[in-house]
Amino acid sequence: MHGTSRSPIRALLVNFRSLFTAPTYANFVVLVSAWVLCTGRHHISRVVQFVRVLLGARHHAAFYRFFSRARWACDALGSVLFVLCLARLSGRDVYLLVDDTLCRRGGPQVWGVGMHHDAVASNYSGHPVTLACGHNWVIVSVWLPLPWNPLVGIAVPVLTRLHRSKKRCPAEEYRKRTELAAEMVAVIAGWLPAGKRLVVVGDSEYSCRSVARRLPAGTVLVGRLCQDAALFAQPGPYEGRGRPRTRGGRLPSPAQLCKDDQGWEIHRLVLYGREVELLIKTRVCLWYQVTGTRPVRIVVTRDPKGRIEDRAYFSTDPDMDADEVLRAFARRWSEEVLHRNVKQSLGLAEPQNGWWRRRPGERRNKKRPGPEPHPSVGRRAVERTVPFVLTTYAILVLAYLGSARLDEGVTAAKLRRPWYRHKQEPSFADVLSAARRDILDDGIFDEPASGAGPATNRRALLELLLAA
Repeated sequence: MHGTSRSPIRALLVNFRSLFTAPTYANFVVLVSAWVLCTGRHHISRVVQFVRVLLGARHHAAFYRFFSRARWACDALGSVLFVLCLARLSGRDVYLLVDDTLCRRGGPQVWGVGMHHDAVASNYSGHPVTLACGHNWVIVSVWLPLPWNPLVGIAVPVLTRLHRSKKRCPAEEYRKRTELAAEMVAVIAGWLPAGKRLVVVGDSEYSCRSVARRLPAGTVLVGRLCQDAALFAQPGPYEGRGRPRTRGGRLPSPAQLCKDDQGWEIHRLVLYGREVELLIKTRVCLWYQVTGTRPVRIVVTRDPKGRIEDRAYFSTDPDMDADEVLRAFARRWSEEVLHRNVKQSLGLAEPQNGWWRRRPGERRNKKRPGPEPHPSVGRRAVERTVPFVLTTYAILVLAYLGSARLDEGVTAAKLRRPWYRHKQEPSFADVLSAARRDILDDGIFDEPASGAGPATNRRALLELLLAA
């Protein structure tokens, strides 16, 4: 690309310059742009086609080496993204959303693959849980409120870790998904400036002892509470005989609280972008098996219309009121939207790097069931590609939120589809379209470089349209 950059994405990418060498940073900028422009399946080879349109003839191996050999760290990208997210947050609390997603990958020689739970293919109505071969990624994102609707937010991924199956991973390297999540929360806590507090939000899998007992000081955990949780009262004052008690008497479980028709309070609040009415009971107690002696606030909810089963939630901050606990947990849904966007629009699970082949003449071992990856070949490519795609997604979102043209997506969509009258807010498809327009305007319709004329630009545009 040439000329003076007008793209908000290019302006945002400058923040990452110090994390790379000069040649690697140039490849990073071009790969981000090409990944955004790429349509269809996001194989590395297909993305390189768009790179060649933007830059001309550069050897494709340089972009494969960006993932497998170049010197850069995924966590360093996350630290820059976290700082950019903090600039858009005004309150004390920083909400971290934790969840995992499966990227299906086939082939016995791809590094790190294993059999994992496939939440998309599984059916929870009594049928067996479905497993699939692929990479399982634990992702931690920052929740940002949307400028056009502060009650609704978007998840911006900052850190990710690859969870390897216990059967295919060396014992010294194996860690559970919850342990990986706790590790990433601790890393982000080290980046947090004074005066801020982390509020970690997870589903029932991450509302567990492995996460709750490893929270950094001052960090709050909000999540689902199982209906048969053993709850205890807080211990009374020490009487001076024997060891001080760590917990009081047994209290009713959430299921028992739901059976009691007394004590329900009506609350009206906005959840998932719409106003709802709920019946609520709340208590401050100990969930000793999970949070130890740390008091928690539990919130039991009931749908007055009976459409949804009774549910229970908790927060390790007993001063957080019931409505705030429910609003915090509702923000977790934006993490599911993130998984959908990066898979369907940016091809998170589509790159085919990370595999290896034997040298010419080397005989293949006797076939065995299951994966047979090389111990090290392909590892860096696998561990870097998904974080790079998530970083690209985060850059797109932050660039769009930082622009002054937030309503252009809605206006353009209504011009193209005038029957789409109910559209009021931009979607990620609008974010992606705006980014592509900016990149094309910056790279093709800019002032031509020395020696290049209008015909060169027209030819580049034609090549790009043919690739799309």
